[in-house]
Amino acid sequence: MRASSPPPHDGQLKMKQALLIVDHGSRRKESNLLVQEIARMMQQRFGLSIVHYAHMELGEPTIQQGFDACVADGAEEVIVHPYFLGPGLHVTTNIPHLVKEAANRHPGVAFRITEPLGVHPKLGEVILERIAQAEDDVSSSAG
Repeated sequence: MRASSPPPHDGQLKMKQALLIVDHGSRRKESNLLVQEIARMMQQRFGLSIVHYAHMELGEPTIQQGFDACVADGAEEVIVHPYFLGPGLHVTTNIPHLVKEAANRHPGVAFRITEPLGVHPKLGEVILERIAQAEDDVSSSAG
């Protein structure tokens, strides 16, 4: 179920909406912590009241556990954001399948799935920041 309507005009989620950020998941604990940090940032920096995260595979919380947590916090709609760069198989097939399975346990709770990060000017800004950091790292290691 893809979102067909634009986001709320003020950029905030409505009162009973939750954001569930889903990454791939990893066997490396450090990698799995990144999506947790993103979820915390979304909640703190942007004031979203219900934000959870999940891993598609290889770790917990699973998508089912993340969806359940959103509902337990009072969500009437769960907006799932695949924290992926492009619309590959996981984004177009696997995640929607797992989200539908999770939603089946919660009749009456709506859900929608956003597009992945994709191509966006702000990602270009992040790449430039990473280049500058790498240059600083080279400068400090050469000196």
